[in-house]
Amino acid sequence: MPFHVIYEVDVPIHRSDDPDQRGLHVFTGEADSPTTALQFAHAAYDAALTGHTSPVPNGEPSGWRVRGARPGWDLEWDAATVTPWHNPHGWMTRSPIPL
Repeated sequence: MPFHVIYEVDVPIHRSDDPDQRGLHVFTGEADSPTTALQFAHAAYDAALTGHTSPVPNGEPSGWRVRGARPGWDLEWDAATVTPWHNPHGWMTRSPIPL
């Protein structure tokens, strides 16, 4: 059953060898709740890290995938925030395209 809500999961990150270097890893995908979105993001990230030492996975059954995984950076999953994703450009809005 497809989900109809797209969530954004923002996870603070820091370098393992230099905690002062910080950033944010952003995940997006469909889920039925914020809790499920966080679980899907975490599972996709774990699968992506496995792909660095074995064949690259085709993604999770949930459809969530990771691009730009950063080995050597620790994700702070306990500090993650999950919100419905808002498309800033309206790319997903269906409207006629003038030819």
